[in-house]
Amino acid sequence: MPTSYLHQKPGQRLAFVPDAEPELIAETLVALANSEGGTLVLGANPDGRLGTIFTSDEAGDAVMAAERLCRPPVKTQWQQEQAPGGAIVMLSVERSNRVHRLADGRVLVRRGAENAPADDLEIDRLLSNRSAENFEVQPVPGATRDDLDEDVIEQYLERRQRRSPTRSILPKDKLLQQIGALTEDGVPTVSGLLLFGREPQLFMPHARAVFVKFPDTEPRGPDGNLGYGRREEFVGPLPEIIERSFGVVVQEMDKRAVVRGLQRVEELEYPDLVVREALVNAICHRDYRLTGRGVEIRMYTDRLEIISPGGLPAHITLENIVEEHYSRNPRIVNALYYWRYIEELGLGVDMMIELMAKNGLQPPVFDAKPHRFMVTLYNKRNLLLSGQSWESNMNERQLKALEYIQQHGSISNSDYRTLCPHVGPETLRLDLADLVNRALLLKIGDKRGTRYILK
Repeated sequence: MPTSYLHQKPGQRLAFVPDAEPELIAETLVALANSEGGTLVLGANPDGRLGTIFTSDEAGDAVMAAERLCRPPVKTQWQQEQAPGGAIVMLSVERSNRVHRLADGRVLVRRGAENAPADDLEIDRLLSNRSAENFEVQPVPGATRDDLDEDVIEQYLERRQRRSPTRSILPKDKLLQQIGALTEDGVPTVSGLLLFGREPQLFMPHARAVFVKFPDTEPRGPDGNLGYGRREEFVGPLPEIIERSFGVVVQEMDKRAVVRGLQRVEELEYPDLVVREALVNAICHRDYRLTGRGVEIRMYTDRLEIISPGGLPAHITLENIVEEHYSRNPRIVNALYYWRYIEELGLGVDMMIELMAKNGLQPPVFDAKPHRFMVTLYNKRNLLLSGQSWESNMNERQLKALEYIQQHGSISNSDYRTLCPHVGPETLRLDLADLVNRALLLKIGDKRGTRYILK
């Protein structure tokens, strides 16, 4: 078994099926193809123990039987490995541009380490987002190869090679075709023009971002009338829009000098990594089929709002946005990953919540509507709990927990047991669950990694 999979836990992109069970194999293939893709390890358990598949022929027969249960069939790539006592097969499953069902009509998606049924709303979203993915590779009428900026392409190729040095080097235009930036006829696609275009807005005027700063908590100008203090518009390829918009937001943030240890450092109004993540998410995950508006960045005295056209994609909801991951524009996301604007796929929201808590700020507020998604970051002028009485209907243990979170940013179950060593773990668990139910705490993470922060 390849060492990269030894003792790994099943997850969003990794599944194990130890035995020749066509039904379970089919369910996993469909769930992976409908989600982010991934790897199915056939013939082994997550702890490295072999299953009951002992030959590659057995594995092949099981996979063929499974594929007959998928509508349409799921494309896989095989990699076989010999292990003491048997054969192990890794099935690589690409995220599909079609929605796959089982023979009995079920549509499954991958939720964490589980194959879960999609409801009617999720199926509608999957169908909608599949058409969005096809939109990425549509040729742009009137655009030619000369509309792509060679300097931007070279920068991307350099970053890509640096991030994956063992990857084979293809001719430039062949690679652009492979990543969906050019058609076989050499015509720039939507994603190609957005990523590498000299002036993408000549063809897609809505592919821009606008920054507006207001001198109050409402959209009013310096004289008290409706208006703003500063307005900037950002155009060009997406990497340039990200850099310029981030630079202006940082420039406009309040800053103060604080002493940490023996060093004097500058503390920003909002953590810069959180702002950057929110901007990147808005620009790379927006629905570029919606032509009426661009990304909007609104800075008020108490908050920063980043608004992206397009609702939440596929099976993502406000309830599962921390744990789940889905890209409306996978080619744009993949390119920005090589550009290092995205470090680890699917970890951004969790990181934003954690950094806000560490800086004594409330977690980001997410608001989803059918045709737009908004992230709001509040600064210390508007702490969510100001004016609330924590003491009402709360026991002494819970007060200790809240005080601990104020000092440390979060609390885990083990932290709480250390605070209250003479109280049973079930009682402490119920204490924290009560604070979550009362909307005072937000639970993030899973199992041993679970922790609680102010909501």
